[in-house]
Amino acid sequence: MKAREVIVLLAVGLAIWIVGTIYYAHTGRSLLESSPRRYWLAFAASSILSAAICMGVVRWRKVAYADWALAMLLLAIPGMIGEAVVLTHWQTFMPGMQASSGGKYGAFLFATYAVVLGLAEAVSLLARR
Repeated sequence: MKAREVIVLLAVGLAIWIVGTIYYAHTGRSLLESSPRRYWLAFAASSILSAAICMGVVRWRKVAYADWALAMLLLAIPGMIGEAVVLTHWQTFMPGMQASSGGKYGAFLFATYAVVLGLAEAVSLLARR
């Protein structure tokens, strides 16, 4: 993968993370601190939507299937770093939510990254067969 493509994917990943963080800062309370049913629906929807967005980005960038794992990792890295900052400074970034919601938010993140990166790895492995 060319250096320019690496930079583009990192930048797009950063933009996705910023938008997602702002979204959860404004709507997180209704998703994370409501009923268990609403939480689990949002939990599933978040992973599916994030995977769809990332798949759209790698298709838009015409990334070869064999390189999907690398491309998705590049999209995820800015968010992984950013989320470490958010989770360690919860009240600064998510002032409208209880501190205990940080664990639920972290679970959202782990599941989302696992789905996106797992899907990408499966696509890459199948392409290399």
